[in-house]
Amino acid sequence: MYAYVGSRTTRERNARGEGISIFRLDPVQGALELVAIEKGLVNPSFLALSRDGQFLYTVHGDATEVSAFAVEHQTGLLRFINRESTQGRNPVHLALDPSGSFLVVSNHLGASLAVLPIKADGALAPLCQLIALEGPVGPHRVEQQQAKPHFNPFDPSGRFVVVPDKGLDRIFSFAFSEGRLVPAAVPWVAAREGAGPRHLAFHPHRPLAYVVNELDSSVTAYRFDAASGALDPFQVVPVLPDSFVGNSRAAGIAIDAPGRFLYSSNRGGDSVAVFAIDGPSGCLRFLGAEPTRGKTPRCFALAPNGRFLFALNEDSDAIVTFAVDAHTGALAATGAQLHCGSPVCMVFSA
Repeated sequence: MYAYVGSRTTRERNARGEGISIFRLDPVQGALELVAIEKGLVNPSFLALSRDGQFLYTVHGDATEVSAFAVEHQTGLLRFINRESTQGRNPVHLALDPSGSFLVVSNHLGASLAVLPIKADGALAPLCQLIALEGPVGPHRVEQQQAKPHFNPFDPSGRFVVVPDKGLDRIFSFAFSEGRLVPAAVPWVAAREGAGPRHLAFHPHRPLAYVVNELDSSVTAYRFDAASGALDPFQVVPVLPDSFVGNSRAAGIAIDAPGRFLYSSNRGGDSVAVFAIDGPSGCLRFLGAEPTRGKTPRCFALAPNGRFLFALNEDSDAIVTFAVDAHTGALAATGAQLHCGSPVCMVFSA
């Protein structure tokens, strides 16, 4: 099994990354061994693998492009295929549709969503749709001056794309069919004013979605209507302990495969919050926040077997490994800490 880690690379980001780092992963011990680094890339800051693991795609943060690579199955190495414009500045997230025929990209500063077709050989074709996101901005004078889509996952059915927008305090829903995004019947739901919705995780077995809000360091729980794509909020909880009095911003979010525990990272608090998910109601119960033994965990990743969590500490250039207790959801540092310059995204391929 291989793990691919995208990093910030530019001086403007005060970055020390070199590109996409390729690691061999021991799923039993959780050990990572560096295989190679795909260098010469501008901020490969978010990655997506095709379902069959044959192709890897990356946005180029702060730029206007997305790149495609072929994955060599035996070695895990990457071969560049091509690069295409997203026609919007600072693409920050990308997701493949279930058929693997289209790529949807969030242009964070471009205030738009881009759709690009994918050819049979994994190559990207020129953009086929660009949708601007619009609405009244939130109250934060620095971070909410315009629309800022930050994430665009497909729902479990693959029929909808749901987009948290940090600038507008909205979560948009789009129906997706034949390479086209169309606003859902209920096109958006408002987040709490000044929340700054950032990333989203769907529950693996129930019609629920959870959005981590960057600016007010919270998570909002939603009921998700799989027929219409509509979101209905029912709970908001903080992701920091009440003893934390400093400045922090929430970042990543993930749910374990059984759907019992939710995790969210804090930059500033430099921790991963752990929540229990109540079976009948879907409500969250805060269990604690585990320090990530580093600075600025922009992202973290659960191993495919669920036994380990890898915290990517962007500003201390380290990937720190935690064992996951399957019964309690608790995290325990294994002592493994691997150097990696400015890591910000991690994905796995068998």
